[in-house]
Amino acid sequence: MWISVTLQADADKAEALSDALMEAGALSVSIEDADAGTEAETPQFGEPGHLPTSLWAHSKVIALFDGDTGGETLAAMLGEAASAAGFAAVPPFSTETVAEQNWVQLTQSQFDPIRITDRMWIVPSWHEAPDADAINIELDPGMAFGTGSHPTTRLCLEWLCDTVTPGCSVLDYGCGSGILGIAAARLGAGDVLGIDIDEKAVEAARDNAERNRVRLRLQHSAQPTGETFECVVANILTNPLCVLAPAIAARVAPGGQVALSGVLESQAEQVIEAWAPFITLRAGATLEGWVRLEGRRPGP
Repeated sequence: MWISVTLQADADKAEALSDALMEAGALSVSIEDADAGTEAETPQFGEPGHLPTSLWAHSKVIALFDGDTGGETLAAMLGEAASAAGFAAVPPFSTETVAEQNWVQLTQSQFDPIRITDRMWIVPSWHEAPDADAINIELDPGMAFGTGSHPTTRLCLEWLCDTVTPGCSVLDYGCGSGILGIAAARLGAGDVLGIDIDEKAVEAARDNAERNRVRLRLQHSAQPTGETFECVVANILTNPLCVLAPAIAARVAPGGQVALSGVLESQAEQVIEAWAPFITLRAGATLEGWVRLEGRRPGP
């Protein structure tokens, strides 16, 4: 058993309160939007080097304590944390008891097979494939981004299903879990290279490729290789897509195609403009506020 305590805090004190609660003896602490689920909910989008400048205006700090913690002891810990964080008194809070659970089973129950197209599914290892005749990619949620559930990943997977031809070459820039490269290989691509700046992502991609019995070339690098590819896909974020436009565009072979995602619909023109000197892009598809941009390098 555990005791979960939810405290109200404004953005300027939420992080300080979180740190103070850990120092006071909390087992874990998280910060969430206090207005989540209402019209006042505020989504935050952070990009490398451009993180949000503040948390939500109205935040809630959720701290988990040992279930044996007595009421007086808990009150003293909250008071100590509030004082250390600069509060005149303990902010409004609520408590609830969290029962012991099979957390692995609970987590797994939240992830079902994901249909990408009629011919492709993403299937967690603990599920049976809904369609044994489809391309079933076995992938579990993990540290690296890309399980098929996010709209940007789905947009890129759909593009690969429509674009990859037998034996073609594919570059997956910002490979994350390796899902796009694995999909390309399963669709018949002959040479697939995945690149990511995160070493953990490269390790995850390698493990996932082995699990799905496909061969990927993988590189831990910040810059694309000097090779060119018939298909290039980059599911990263707007700022790096703009900054890296010359480097990524140069990796598209003459006559080759490129798909970019990780771009909000409101940011599409920014990316299109950054790529204009190299490849003309257009919006190919949208999903839940995200857009996939597509283009083709002129042939020889």
